[in-house]
Formats: sequence, structure tokens, C-alpha cells
Amino acid sequence: MHASLSKTVRMGALLVVVFLLAGLVMPKWLLFLSTMALSHGMVSLGIVIQMRSGVVSFGQGFVFAAGGYATALAANHLGITDAILMVLVGGLAATLCALPFAPLLSRYRSIFFAMLTLAISMVLYGILVKTESLGGSDGFNVSKPTLFGQSISSENSNWVLYNLAVVVVGVIATMARIYADSVRGLVSLAIRENELRVEYLGASVSQSIASNYLIAAFMGGVGGALTLMSLGHIEPNFSYWTTSGEFVFVAILAGHHSMLAVFIGSFLVEVVRSFSNLYFPNTWQLAMGLFLLVVIRFLPRGLGSLWMDRRQNKGDKT
Repeated sequence: MHASLSKTVRMGALLVVVFLLAGLVMPKWLLFLSTMALSHGMVSLGIVIQMRSGVVSFGQGFVFAAGGYATALAANHLGITDAILMVLVGGLAATLCALPFAPLLSRYRSIFFAMLTLAISMVLYGILVKTESLGGSDGFNVSKPTLFGQSISSENSNWVLYNLAVVVVGVIATMARIYADSVRGLVSLAIRENELRVEYLGASVSQSIASNYLIAAFMGGVGGALTLMSLGHIEPNFSYWTTSGEFVFVAILAGHHSMLAVFIGSFLVEVVRSFSNLYFPNTWQLAMGLFLLVVIRFLPRGLGSLWMDRRQNKGDKT
């Protein structure tokens, strides 16, 4: 167990270094695209954590928007502009907003869980649209973040925010991998296969699902804060059902086997959407749909199955 933990940490640190070095040669547009992919992938990673226990949140936009709005308000009204503090504010605020709903949602499964989470997200959307003090349907702008007390210049902002996203996402994704391989994480997989047997063994299914929902909420809030800092703007569409649908899209594309696959999937989605918008502005949704259909047809267990299955087969041979 200790060797596995050490290997996971080393692999996480190596990937962070690789992505940081890659940022040195990326053009500005690709830095921005990669930052958005990392921040959105963080939200989808929360869905993957829930998928491991057999439930899927169709309302991840709720915590995405909660983290983004809390971070924006803290920056504009409380003067919290340090990028690292803004990330923590987003994650903690989203977790607190999700806390009252965790016991309720832990009682439901399958489509009922999905629809309840979607309803919560759309209620928040309605509130945000009608609240003029929060900018209504137009939202509002946010002052530029700082880092360790130093202002970030416009020329370097894309590079700095990319590096911040790489480090934050790398740390949280590594912790998610450790959690997935832990006893509690493996219980989630057991719940997916046979919930009744898990209860007979003495584990609490409701508590596990509620915990996963709160973990996903924290990740969603972090993703909302990172997205807010990259865009410099917040609006109710953060909580709209189409936004939540995109996060589910990435989670299905990646599968629940690999944390790295989530961010690869998120990057592919951002690239497909960006170029489809450029060359097929009126039919980019069609391109996205076809892309997902191809993946589901040839990789029904997601992108992560490409190397996870190969690793498992190698382990069986040895």
C-alpha cells in the first residue's frame, strides 16, 4: 500500500512538471485553452468520483457557479484577490452550499439522483438571473487576481494562470487518485456493483455517496474559481443545464478508470468545440455529438480504459 501511494505521488509530481515545462512553449491561445480544459476537467473529475459509486450528477453547474460567484464576491467586496486564496474560497464555498443537500441526495439513485441535482442547479440559475445585485442575466466583471501579493501583468496572465491551474489540479487529482485506491474509494466501486452486499458488510452506502458528493462539490468550486480568474467575468450560465451537460459529457468520455483521462477528455472537448465554432459556427454541437458517439462506440468504458486495461492485463500475466 505504501509503495502504491509513493508511486502515485511520484507520478502526479512528474505530470505536473511535464505540464509546467509544456507551458513554456505554448502560444497564448493554447495556454488559455489548456487552462479552461484543466478548470473544467476539475469539475468533471467530481462527477467521475460519483460515477464510481453508481450515481451521476447532472447538476454539477450548481457547485461550479457557487464557487465562481463566491470567489467573485470575495474579490470585489472583501478584497481577497490572491489567486490561491480565491481557489480555496471557491472550493470551500461550493462545499458549504452543497452540504445541506448531501443527506437528501444520498437517499436516491440513478435517474432520481441525476434529476434532483439538475433541479438544484436550475433553481440557482433562476435565482442568479433574477438577482440584480449580482448582475442579473449579464453577470459582472471581477478584478484581476494577484499572486503572493504581486500583481499579474496582462502579458503574463495566461501563463501564470495556466501554471496555477496545473499545480492546483495536479495536487487535487493526485489526492483523488489516492482516495480512489483507498478503502473508502474501493467501497464506492463495491456500491456500484452491489449496494445491498456493502450494507451487509457494515459500510454505510448513504454516507459514502454523501461524502463523494461533497468531494465533488469542492472540486466543482475549485473549477469555478479557476474559470472565473481566466475569464474575468461571472454569469448565471455557470449554473445552466447545458454547462452541467458538458461536464457530464467529459466524464462519460473519460470513464471512471483514470484521473488523467478526465483532463485529456476535457482538453479534447475544448479543442473540438473551439475549432468547430471557428469552422462550423452553426453546427458545432453536431460535431461534439458525433465525437462522443465515436468514443462510446469504440471505447464504451472511456478513454481511461486504453491504458488501464493494458496495465491490468500486464498485472494478470505477472
